[in-house]
Formats: sequence, structure tokens, C-alpha cells
Amino acid sequence: MAQKKIPLLVIAGPTASGKTKLAIELAKAFHGEVVSADSMQIYRHMEIATAKPAKEEMDGIPHHLLDFLEPDNAAFSVADYTHLAQDAIAEIMERGKLPVLCGGTGLYIQSVIDNLDFDGFSGDSEIRQRLQKDAEALGSETMWKRLAEADPELAQKLHPNNLGRVLRALEVYEATGIPMSIHQQRAKSQPSPYQLCMLGLRYQKRELLYERINQRVDRMLEQGLLQEAQKIISVYGGTACQAIGYKELLPYLQGESPLEPCIEKLKQATRNYAKRQLCWFGRDKRIQWICVDEYENPHELFTDAQILVHKSGII
Repeated sequence: MAQKKIPLLVIAGPTASGKTKLAIELAKAFHGEVVSADSMQIYRHMEIATAKPAKEEMDGIPHHLLDFLEPDNAAFSVADYTHLAQDAIAEIMERGKLPVLCGGTGLYIQSVIDNLDFDGFSGDSEIRQRLQKDAEALGSETMWKRLAEADPELAQKLHPNNLGRVLRALEVYEATGIPMSIHQQRAKSQPSPYQLCMLGLRYQKRELLYERINQRVDRMLEQGLLQEAQKIISVYGGTACQAIGYKELLPYLQGESPLEPCIEKLKQATRNYAKRQLCWFGRDKRIQWICVDEYENPHELFTDAQILVHKSGII
């Protein structure tokens, strides 16, 4: 007899699209708990730049895989996340609750739902340390070009500034001799262990999403983003400092640029990130898209999302 699959609700989409709020509302409606799929919200002390939900925003809904790593922990990998997320999902299900996987890191979501495990590869510390030294000496652009030669398919999905993912992909390639994109394809050839309902948020009019992004950046600055960036940059190193929101402000914090050009660069970088997210998720035909700007009020959107969850049969 085939083992019954675990029901899993997935909420995906670009930054500033409203994923967190929808995930919380659906978790309340269906007795669920949220598992974060955000590669930067895993880090402590990075509240504003990562738009980490505050306790009051969670509205009593338990959240998992948020705020548990120090920002200078460069050893944490996609495989590490996958194991933790799958364990959290299983535990939520055992308690009779609905697991809700929510986030904008496409590789994290794919890793969880499509068996991405790198054939048991857990890491090679010697290779990792050497690659990190190379990155410090040569820069992120050079390391990305190195990945583009070894694994052009994956390199096209990663921004050069996403140094942590670039180095991890190089580590997998050097240790196994097989590009990470091939590992991903092999994993996807196996059926997902989950009964999925995948919902995505997007905008028909892209400029409305961009305006939301610009407004979010302004709010972040009002909330103290500059002070947070100064602390993270001065105290920590590694992957966490590559988060959008810190590196763009660095020239200002070092006295090399006025603030306004840095803010505009931050807004542009965030908009570009949203484009990459939409491109990534757009390839997954399992996602049922909800266009936020088709709704006059959030309650109507939430109602339609509830209907889609009911129709999926996961509850």
C-alpha cells in the first residue's frame, strides 16, 4: 500500500506581494502553522532588512525556521534547510495541524517539495573554506563567473551578489563532480512526498508591485534600517551581509556616497530581485496564481484563496 502523502500548503511569490499576511490568515482558517522559506529570515538580528514578521503580525500562529542562526554562519546550506523544513512539516502534521510553507526563496521551496538532497552530500569543509577565501580575494562577480562555467543553468538563476548560494553550488560541483542543476533535475524526477496546494501572489500591473516595493523600502528606513545595516556590517561577515538592504547602503555608511543614490540603488535591487522571483516561480506549473490587484479589498482575495485550498483536497 502506498504511503499517504503529507498535505502541504505552499504560499509563494515576489517580495512585498503579501505572502506573509495570506499565509497567516490561511493558517488561522485551517488550523495551520507556518514554515518560513526565506534564506535571510533564518538569521538573527536582521529584522528590518528581511521584513521578518513581528510577533504581533504572527497573530498567535506558530512560525518555524525564523531567527535561529547567527549572521556569520556561512556553513548553513540548502540541504541543511531542507532537512529542517521537512522535519518541521512532519512535526506539524503529527500534531494534527496543516503545514504552510511560505516564502520567496524558490530554491528552498523546490528543495523541500521536490526531494532535493544532493545524493546525500552534506558538505566538504575544506572545499568550502577554500572557496570562501577565493571569494574574499576575488569578489562575488568572479565566483559567479566560475559557477557560470561549471553550471551555466544554475548560474542564470542566481545573482552574483547571492554569494552564499553561488559558493554552495561550487562546493557541490567540486565535491561531487556533478552540477547542482543536474542534482535538482534528478530530484524532480521522483514524485513529491507531499499532497500539494501551491498558491502564488503576483500583480497584473507590475508597476503596482514596484510601487509597493518602493514604499516598503521607505518604511524600512523609517524603522531604522540604517542603524541595523551599520550593526550587521560592522559586527558580522559572510552570507548575511549580502542581504539586499545592507550592501546597497554600505557606500553611505562608509562615507563614500550621499544617502539618496544608495536608497535608489536599494529600491532598484529589490525590484530586480522581485523579477527574478517571478521568473523562478513562473516555471512551476503547479502554482495557482492570485493577482492581488484584481481585488478591491484583502478579504475577497482571502476568500478566493480559501476556495482554492478547499478545492485542492489537502484538507
